[in-house]
Amino acid sequence: MSEPLLRVEGLSKEFGGLVAVGDMTFDIYPGEFVGLIGPNGCGKSTTFNCISGLLPKTTGNIEVCGQDILNLSSDQIQKLGFTRTFQHTRLWREMTVIENLLVPPRNQFSPNKFLALFRPFSRLEEKKRLKRAYEVLRQLEIPHMAHNLASELSGGQSKLVDIGRALMSDPQLLLLDEPVAGVAGPLAMKIFNDLREHVSKTGNSVLIIEHNMDFILRQGVDRIIVMDQGRILMEGTPEEVKDSREVIEAYLGGEGEAETVGEE
Repeated sequence: MSEPLLRVEGLSKEFGGLVAVGDMTFDIYPGEFVGLIGPNGCGKSTTFNCISGLLPKTTGNIEVCGQDILNLSSDQIQKLGFTRTFQHTRLWREMTVIENLLVPPRNQFSPNKFLALFRPFSRLEEKKRLKRAYEVLRQLEIPHMAHNLASELSGGQSKLVDIGRALMSDPQLLLLDEPVAGVAGPLAMKIFNDLREHVSKTGNSVLIIEHNMDFILRQGVDRIIVMDQGRILMEGTPEEVKDSREVIEAYLGGEGEAETVGEE
């Protein structure tokens, strides 16, 4: 088996005396589409924040693309081939959609004209980035919004642009924090279908936080990690998760039968 793109071993995060995440251990391998689910407040976003370097971990080890990230800043982690989004989109509102997409690509050269003299291919690289940005917008079916200000977008459109911006850095590993929260059903389905296609075509990986268990069980993810009260409750295929009584109890407090989860 190939080496994991993400290795999390014994990750814990405490805020004062509160254990938000406790002893999390899991791997994400190349070409995987994995869901991270759990009830509200179970520590999903805190886990993402520790992995992406926004929060210092209390204990444990995290490796991204084979490198320990202990002493790395968020931008250094991104350069390893890792990108994340947030539950609430953080677009640059006074920039256009296409401008938002042109910022994230890695290893860009300074636009300073004098410095560009020492790198004669910088203009060509700029054109390639612009071409790639329009390809991403077409993939997301919003090329007509290229020159709209981000502040003019609806919530669902903002989610699409946020995902497009993440894809522009060509990440080997993409972490998405509830990318369909507040998005209408058909658009939410499209977002998941696009992500599934992206994983299949590129061999890159996606780890996606989703609160709605019933929804993610239908979306063709390869594996699901279930959290409860800051810890991993179970890990398995969508079918295994659907049939788990422990998962039902975590979500519904023991109400209902496991067989009803994911049913029409």
